[in-house]
Amino acid sequence: MKKSMIGLVLMGLPLIAQTTTAPTPPTIAQIVANRVAHLTTLLTLTTAQAASATSIFTVEVTAIQPLQTSLATARTALATAVEANDTAGIGSAITTIAGLQTQMLQASSTADAAFYALLTTTQQAIDQELLAHGGFGPGPGPGGPGGPGGFGPPGGH
Repeated sequence: MKKSMIGLVLMGLPLIAQTTTAPTPPTIAQIVANRVAHLTTLLTLTTAQAASATSIFTVEVTAIQPLQTSLATARTALATAVEANDTAGIGSAITTIAGLQTQMLQASSTADAAFYALLTTTQQAIDQELLAHGGFGPGPGPGGPGGPGGFGPPGGH
Protein backbone atom coordinates (compact mmCIF):
# COMPACT_ATOMS: atom_id res chain seq x y z
CA MET A 1 0.00 0.00 0.00
CA LYS A 2 2.79 2.43 0.90
CA LYS A 3 4.60 1.72 -2.36
CA SER A 4 1.53 2.52 -4.43
CA MET A 5 0.95 5.80 -2.53
CA ILE A 6 4.56 6.85 -3.03
CA GLY A 7 4.31 5.94 -6.71
CA LEU A 8 1.19 8.09 -7.12
CA VAL A 9 2.84 11.04 -5.40
CA LEU A 10 6.01 10.72 -7.48
CA MET A 11 4.02 10.41 -10.70
CA GLY A 12 2.19 13.64 -9.87
CA LEU A 13 5.38 15.66 -9.33
CA PRO A 14 6.23 16.08 -13.01
CA LEU A 15 2.70 17.37 -13.63
CA ILE A 16 3.13 20.01 -10.94
CA ALA A 17 6.49 21.05 -12.35
CA GLN A 18 5.07 21.30 -15.86
CA THR A 19 2.20 23.58 -14.88
CA THR A 20 4.20 26.00 -12.73
CA THR A 21 5.04 29.27 -14.44
CA ALA A 22 7.02 32.19 -13.14
CA PRO A 23 4.83 35.02 -11.89
CA THR A 24 4.75 38.14 -14.01
CA PRO A 25 6.18 41.19 -12.31
CA PRO A 26 3.70 43.97 -11.58
CA THR A 27 3.44 46.85 -14.01
CA ILE A 28 4.42 50.39 -13.08
CA ALA A 29 0.72 51.26 -12.89
CA GLN A 30 0.05 48.35 -10.51
CA ILE A 31 3.01 49.22 -8.29
CA VAL A 32 1.92 52.85 -8.05
CA ALA A 33 -1.77 52.03 -7.59
CA ASN A 34 -1.00 49.67 -4.69
CA ARG A 35 1.28 52.22 -3.09
CA VAL A 36 -1.22 55.08 -3.41
CA ALA A 37 -4.05 52.86 -2.12
CA HIS A 38 -1.96 52.00 0.94
CA LEU A 39 -1.06 55.63 1.56
CA THR A 40 -4.70 56.65 1.07
CA THR A 41 -5.68 54.19 3.80
CA LEU A 42 -2.93 55.34 6.16
CA LEU A 43 -3.21 59.09 5.60
CA THR A 44 -6.77 59.52 4.31
CA LEU A 45 -5.66 61.14 1.08
CA THR A 46 -8.16 63.20 -0.87
CA THR A 47 -8.90 62.33 -4.48
CA ALA A 48 -6.70 65.24 -5.62
CA GLN A 49 -3.85 64.14 -3.34
CA ALA A 50 -4.12 60.55 -4.59
CA ALA A 51 -4.00 61.77 -8.21
CA SER A 52 -0.91 63.89 -7.47
CA ALA A 53 0.71 60.99 -5.59
CA THR A 54 0.04 58.71 -8.56
CA SER A 55 1.83 61.16 -10.85
CA ILE A 56 4.75 61.63 -8.45
CA PHE A 57 5.29 57.92 -7.85
CA THR A 58 4.87 57.02 -11.53
CA VAL A 59 7.79 59.33 -12.35
CA GLU A 60 9.81 57.77 -9.53
CA VAL A 61 9.15 54.14 -10.45
CA THR A 62 9.73 54.85 -14.13
CA ALA A 63 13.12 56.37 -13.27
CA ILE A 64 14.12 53.58 -10.88
CA GLN A 65 13.21 50.48 -12.91
CA PRO A 66 16.05 50.73 -15.46
CA LEU A 67 18.48 51.62 -12.67
CA GLN A 68 17.54 48.41 -10.87
CA THR A 69 18.26 46.39 -13.99
CA SER A 70 21.66 48.07 -14.29
CA LEU A 71 22.27 47.50 -10.58
CA ALA A 72 21.65 43.76 -10.97
CA THR A 73 24.13 43.70 -13.85
CA ALA A 74 26.71 45.61 -11.80
CA ARG A 75 26.28 43.23 -8.86
CA THR A 76 26.89 40.30 -11.19
CA ALA A 77 30.03 42.05 -12.48
CA LEU A 78 31.18 42.56 -8.89
CA ALA A 79 30.67 38.87 -8.07
CA THR A 80 32.58 37.90 -11.20
CA ALA A 81 35.43 40.27 -10.32
CA VAL A 82 35.60 38.91 -6.76
CA GLU A 83 35.75 35.32 -8.03
CA ALA A 84 38.50 36.30 -10.48
CA ASN A 85 40.41 38.27 -7.82
CA ASP A 86 40.25 41.22 -10.22
CA THR A 87 40.85 44.27 -8.02
CA ALA A 88 40.37 46.72 -10.89
CA GLY A 89 37.07 45.04 -11.81
CA ILE A 90 35.99 45.12 -8.17
CA GLY A 91 36.70 48.84 -7.95
CA SER A 92 34.90 49.54 -11.21
CA ALA A 93 31.83 47.52 -10.20
CA ILE A 94 31.68 49.20 -6.79
CA THR A 95 31.87 52.64 -8.40
CA THR A 96 29.05 51.69 -10.75
CA ILE A 97 26.92 50.29 -7.91
CA ALA A 98 27.46 53.40 -5.78
CA GLY A 99 26.46 55.67 -8.67
CA LEU A 100 23.32 53.67 -9.39
CA GLN A 101 22.32 53.58 -5.74
CA THR A 102 22.84 57.34 -5.54
CA GLN A 103 20.56 57.86 -8.54
CA MET A 104 17.91 55.58 -7.03
CA LEU A 105 18.11 57.35 -3.67
CA GLN A 106 17.81 60.72 -5.38
CA ALA A 107 14.72 59.63 -7.34
CA SER A 108 13.07 58.19 -4.22
CA SER A 109 13.92 61.14 -2.02
CA THR A 110 12.70 63.62 -4.62
CA ALA A 111 9.40 61.73 -4.87
CA ASP A 112 9.11 61.52 -1.07
CA ALA A 113 9.68 65.27 -0.77
CA ALA A 114 7.08 66.07 -3.43
CA PHE A 115 4.57 63.72 -1.81
CA TYR A 116 5.22 65.08 1.69
CA ALA A 117 4.71 68.65 0.42
CA LEU A 118 1.18 67.87 -0.76
CA LEU A 119 0.09 66.54 2.64
CA THR A 120 -1.79 68.63 5.17
CA THR A 121 -0.06 69.33 8.49
CA THR A 122 -2.28 66.68 10.13
CA GLN A 123 -1.29 64.11 7.49
CA GLN A 124 2.37 65.09 7.87
CA ALA A 125 2.11 64.48 11.63
CA ILE A 126 0.59 61.04 11.01
CA ASP A 127 3.30 60.32 8.45
CA GLN A 128 6.02 61.29 10.93
CA GLU A 129 4.42 59.13 13.62
CA LEU A 130 4.36 56.16 11.26
CA LEU A 131 8.00 56.78 10.38
CA ALA A 132 8.96 56.90 14.06
CA HIS A 133 7.37 53.48 14.55
CA GLY A 134 8.86 51.82 11.50
CA GLY A 135 5.97 52.54 9.13
CA PHE A 136 6.01 54.57 5.95
CA GLY A 137 7.56 57.98 6.03
CA PRO A 138 9.89 60.00 3.89
CA GLY A 139 13.43 58.83 3.53
CA PRO A 140 15.23 55.67 2.54
CA GLY A 141 15.75 52.63 4.66
CA PRO A 142 17.52 49.32 4.20
CA GLY A 143 15.79 46.13 3.16
CA GLY A 144 12.13 45.72 2.29
CA PRO A 145 10.73 46.18 -1.17
CA GLY A 146 12.96 49.11 -1.94
CA GLY A 147 16.08 47.62 -0.44
CA PRO A 148 18.89 45.99 -2.32
CA GLY A 149 17.51 43.97 -5.19
CA GLY A 150 13.92 44.91 -4.42
CA PHE A 151 11.50 47.33 -5.89
CA GLY A 152 9.31 49.95 -4.45
CA PRO A 153 9.81 52.66 -1.93
CA PRO A 154 13.16 52.34 -0.14
CA GLY A 155 11.59 52.62 3.30
CA GLY A 156 9.81 55.78 2.22
CA HIS A 157 6.50 56.26 0.53
